[in-house]
Amino acid sequence: MRAAFLALLFAVLASVPARGDAPEAVDIELILAIDVSGSIDEEEAALQRRGYLAALVHPQVLQAISGGEKRKIGLTYIEWAGYHYQRVVVDWAAISDKASAESFVAKVAQVPVSTERWTSISGAIEFAMKRFEVSPYRGSRRVIDISGDGRNNNGRDLGEVRREALERGIVINGLPIVNDRPTRWGTPPERDLDLYYRDFVIGGPGSFYIVADGFQAFANAIRTKLVREISGAPGDGVVRVKASRAD
Repeated sequence: MRAAFLALLFAVLASVPARGDAPEAVDIELILAIDVSGSIDEEEAALQRRGYLAALVHPQVLQAISGGEKRKIGLTYIEWAGYHYQRVVVDWAAISDKASAESFVAKVAQVPVSTERWTSISGAIEFAMKRFEVSPYRGSRRVIDISGDGRNNNGRDLGEVRREALERGIVINGLPIVNDRPTRWGTPPERDLDLYYRDFVIGGPGSFYIVADGFQAFANAIRTKLVREISGAPGDGVVRVKASRAD
């Protein structure tokens, strides 16, 4: 009897997380989900990557981070294409100042850019939900930030996966890239992609989307988007960002 009691006691104690396992408090858990599908050529993929890296160390973004209650965010960077292709470029890290942002950016920059076939926004959202499950952080908001230049054409039904994410309290914001360039196969670019993101991709309290008019506008668009996401400013429709000199 005593042996059985001790075994039960040890089992209970083992199930109690240690104090050091408690998640670190942040203002937001943010997943950057970047489209590297076949419609994006290597030049465009590189422009996307550089746009994110420039935005993450921009003074406006750093100011938004320092303005939060916890003065830090939990961040991870993933790239996605077809339903069976998602990869973590840099896993969860706390960003609280210029040094931590620069460290994160340096890690992303070390990973070669590659593109794959198909476009599965549903696969990206599903993968991101799983990454939240292993997040070492806890924020008052969980946000998936999806950028891309095409519609969902592979994998599970987008509406179904989107609904699952919203039921978990996850917010989905979008950054559709609208441009006149044909794809690498010579096919015309997607039409009304901004409306597609509005109607079928974004969702959740305060969700919004920002349109990048071409890949050259991407850096400015993602900076605008990150500032709004991190600061928790409510969504108020669409913002369209055109190409301009980086500041």
